[in-house]
Amino acid sequence: MRVHVVSDVHGNAEALARAGDGADALVVLGDLIDFVDYHEHEGGILGALFGAENVATFARLRRAGRRPEMVELSKRLWGSLDDPRAAVDEAVREQYTRLFTALPAPTYVIPGNVDAPALWPEFDAPGLHFVDGEVRDIGGLRFGFVGGAVLPEGATPRRDQAWRPYLRTREEFDKAVAGLTGVDVLGSHIPPALPELTYDVVARRGELGSEALADLIVRERPRWSLFGHVHQPLSHAKRVGVTECRNVGHFQRDPRPYVLRW
Repeated sequence: MRVHVVSDVHGNAEALARAGDGADALVVLGDLIDFVDYHEHEGGILGALFGAENVATFARLRRAGRRPEMVELSKRLWGSLDDPRAAVDEAVREQYTRLFTALPAPTYVIPGNVDAPALWPEFDAPGLHFVDGEVRDIGGLRFGFVGGAVLPEGATPRRDQAWRPYLRTREEFDKAVAGLTGVDVLGSHIPPALPELTYDVVARRGELGSEALADLIVRERPRWSLFGHVHQPLSHAKRVGVTECRNVGHFQRDPRPYVLRW
């Protein structure tokens, strides 16, 4: 059995169409949408709505940690649109139309934080499986899936924003993880909370991982724990007991799937 696994597609539909070549199944671990393209500023949803120059300024402020100026720029840009939420939803749907059409059958998909899973039923198709919070048999192995990312401690999701990332409370995320019992392969968007796997060496900061995922690995001892989210991790792999924990890579920039064989 051969399964290809990708994450952090961020709009790369052309490469996604080839990701399942030679595989019995494809697994996508979230972040299909390209919202802010930090490499090609004219790309992504912000590039389409506000132009490359504004995205370049946004990216520069974010890299420099100049949050007040970044927030002020965001307010000005979103305020220039008559209906920001409708504009974002239209742009998201345009990307999803290209991305979901590119997927082979069978494909198993979970959302990342840069996704809008509420829209996914519109793109349902034969051989396309939305599996957030589910356990599925693939080639005789039990795959457990959990999507999204965890809200930072003390943060509350805002419902008035044009773009609403898929962020879950810690309680909600942990409850979803607790339902993944008897798994051979653990598929998530974010990594378990282990420093080598959560630290981004380019952004120079740690991303939020999940303690619940780390505990499940110790408790259930799956063969693999597969995830993405951290684009340039300090370490792409770490063994925890019998479990190989593996960041499957930033597919948008390096479009090579991670290959599982058994």
